[in-house]
Formats: sequence, structure tokens, C-alpha cells
Amino acid sequence: MSGGLVVRGRPISVRYVDGHRFSVSIRDHELAVDQPRGSGGTDAGPSPTELFVAALVACVAHYGHAFLARHGVGGEVRAVVEWSVDLGAERVSRASILVEAPEVPAELAGGFRVALEHCLVHNTLREPPDVTIEVEPAERRAAG
Repeated sequence: MSGGLVVRGRPISVRYVDGHRFSVSIRDHELAVDQPRGSGGTDAGPSPTELFVAALVACVAHYGHAFLARHGVGGEVRAVVEWSVDLGAERVSRASILVEAPEVPAELAGGFRVALEHCLVHNTLREPPDVTIEVEPAERRAAG
């Protein structure tokens, strides 16, 4: 179900570095992604799963801050997430987000809550996107 205008995101590319480490290119940013030492990596960066959960909690905090700024409520918004992974199902099974924010006037409290719960990442989890995975031999890509 589409909610309206759909815009294409900029490509994000990932390339293998070594071990369990990858380099992620997002616009002009380079991020290291790795597994923790206990999972075979060198802990050179967060794991892909940690980035996924971090994207959710960062999005919630951003939407909360934007709502308060739009309504002239100053102060810092912080968010902390406690999360769990179901290893058998290979998925994040729980995310509990605590938002610390300045006191919100009573007439804005409901709107603030709605803003927190409707960030883009949270909405994506509610209605998962279509995901396709294609495999192309590296030689074919280099030749093209």
C-alpha cells in the first residue's frame, strides 16, 4: 500500500575488506561494518544488525526532536534502545525504546507520541518493503 509520493533513495554500496569487515558507502560517508570479536570479527565497527537497530532508535529520536522544534519546545531529545535477537529465527525480535525529552505541554503530548511512533524506519517495519536480491558474476559487472 503506497502512501503517496515515492522517491528513489541514493545508492548505498558495500564492499568486502577482510575477515568479517565491510566498508559501507553512503553518500560521502564511509562506515566500517564488522562482527564483534566473539562472533569471528575484529570489532572494527558495528554489526549490520546493530546498524539496523541504531537506525530505528536514531529515527525515533530525530522525529521527536523535529516535532518539539516545530512546536517551539527547546531541549535535548535522547533515546536508548534495549533489544533482543531470536537466534533461531535469525531476526531482531524485540526493541524497547526509552525517549528522554524535555517536558512536553499537555496539549502536545499526544502529537509528540504519534511523531515518535511514525518515524520512517518504524513505519518501514510496520509495512516491510519489497526486497529483491539478484546475483551477478563480478566478471560480468567489471566487463560492463
